[in-house]
Formats: sequence, structure tokens, C-alpha cells
Amino acid sequence: MKTIQATIDRNEPNPYVMGKAARIIRAGGLVAFPTETVYGLGADALNAEAVMKIYAAKGRPSDNPLILHVSGVSQAASLVEMNDTARKLAFKFWPGPLTLVLPAKPIIPPITRGGLITAAVRMPNNTPALELIHASRTPLAAPSANISGRPSPTDAESVFHDMAGKIDMILDAGTTGIGIESTVIDVTNPFRVLLLRPGGLPREVIEDAIGMRLEAPDSDSAKRSPGTRYRHYSPSIPVMIWRKGDKFPGDETCGYMGVDEPDGLCCGGKIMFTSYEDYARGLFAGFRKFEADGFSRVIVQWPENDSGICGGLRDRIKRSASE
Repeated sequence: MKTIQATIDRNEPNPYVMGKAARIIRAGGLVAFPTETVYGLGADALNAEAVMKIYAAKGRPSDNPLILHVSGVSQAASLVEMNDTARKLAFKFWPGPLTLVLPAKPIIPPITRGGLITAAVRMPNNTPALELIHASRTPLAAPSANISGRPSPTDAESVFHDMAGKIDMILDAGTTGIGIESTVIDVTNPFRVLLLRPGGLPREVIEDAIGMRLEAPDSDSAKRSPGTRYRHYSPSIPVMIWRKGDKFPGDETCGYMGVDEPDGLCCGGKIMFTSYEDYARGLFAGFRKFEADGFSRVIVQWPENDSGICGGLRDRIKRSASE
């Protein structure tokens, strides 16, 4: 398969290109597209055969559910049972990096929801993504556009590296803005909302909106979210965590990423960030750079707290780290 690459403007994507991408989706093909978080690998969420191609291209376990990307609350309501809490959150935070897990309607094929009775839905805050959903006239099942377990792609070059020859098309709109995936919450019980996966929307912002604490899931509930059951986000080289104040375990063969430069820093390469937001935006790209540059391992700074973007950043670092 030859993978088509098309560069588009993130604010005004070319209608001809978007129409071609939508035709691929309607024909059961795969299109990688940008969102505000990472690049997604999209297929018609209601076409079981098309969704199976996502799992095959990524090498993804079939019990790992996919997020359905929708154009708005009304389309979400055609797919899942929306309660009052879910509607309140959707109207407040969509489009944006918040995924809601709710009881699935029969229209969603079991393969799309990983065989579960729930499904995950979100509305991306990205013009090309929304135009692709509209033009395709269907919700898009779209995990990150990478080989399963690898660092998520935040640019089209990373998508091409992992997916060339496996998918039909890549829409290139430059680097994504947030850099880590959406926050996933379980709203099946509107009086006991669960945080399944920290991400681009801070938990405290969600808690303020609903007036209650997000609770931790049990093992069964956690399975309702992608990115929670298997090792994720890892480059081919080991990832080590460094906490500020600890002795830095580096040498000239390793790379380092963080916002603070440790005393006596010794490493072969480093990527410094001016804020934790920048850190989140550059984490996955940094993993891929150190891997490509031939470093033996990468050392990453552990965020000192879990507020704001740091909750999602901690989660991605923890899941990518070696034993």
C-alpha cells in the first residue's frame, strides 16, 4: 500500500484534500489526522471491518477500546447514553481534550469498544479533525497513529515513520498543541465520576465543573479506557525517571529531558523545557529524537506535583518508564 501524504493548513484545510480523505474513510480505509492532543489514526467507527484495520496497522490488542471522535453532543448522543453530568461536561469542555466513557448504544460495533458495554467519545478541538468527521458523515474511531506501545506521534513525520505502507493517507497540519492524549473519565454513574486516564484537561478543572472529586477506578472500570492496560508511549531505548534532589544517574551515552538542570549534569544530549506545558508538548517527540540519535537510554524529570498538565505528564512518564 502506498501512503498518501498531504500537507494542509491547520486553520483552513484544503476542501479537495479533505474530500479525498473523507472518501477514503467512507470506503473503509485509514486516514491519520491531527488533533489538539496527538495525531489520530481514523476509520469509520461504525464499520467493523474498517476498525479491524486500525488494530492490524497498529498491532494493537483487540480488547483495547478505541475513542470515537465526534462532531458534537448530538452525534455523541446517537452513540452513547448521555446523562445530565455527561451533557454538562460536554457542553463546557467540548471541543477539547476530554473523553467521556458512557453506556454504548447497539449502533457501535463491539470491535470499536473493545468488547465492552461502554464506549469512549470526545470532540477534538482541531479544525481539520472536525472537518474530516463532517465530510466523512460518520464518527471516527481514532487511537494514536503509531505502532502500539510506541510514543504517540505529535507530528506527521512520526506518523509516517510508524505507519507508512500500512495506512491510506496522512494529513499533515504541523505539530500538535498539547502533546499528550485526552483525559478520560467514566460518567456511567453521574454521582460517582471516575478518572480513568489523566491527560490534556486537568482533573481539578473537571472537579470544579461538576462539584465533586474524581474517584480512582477499580481494575474492571480502568479497562474502559484506552492506554491503561498495556505498556505505552515507550521508545526502543530504556526510559529512566529522575526526581529533583536525587543524584542524577546519567553519563555521556544518555539523553535528558526536563525543566530543571540537575547539579553535575552529565549526559550526551538534553532537551530543556521552559514549562511543564512545553514538557508535555515535547515529551513524545523527545523520546523519538533520542532513540533516532542512538542514545543508550533517556532520563526524564518527574514533575514535582500533579496539578494542571502535570497529572497527565506524570501518567505518560510512568507508563513509558522501564522497570
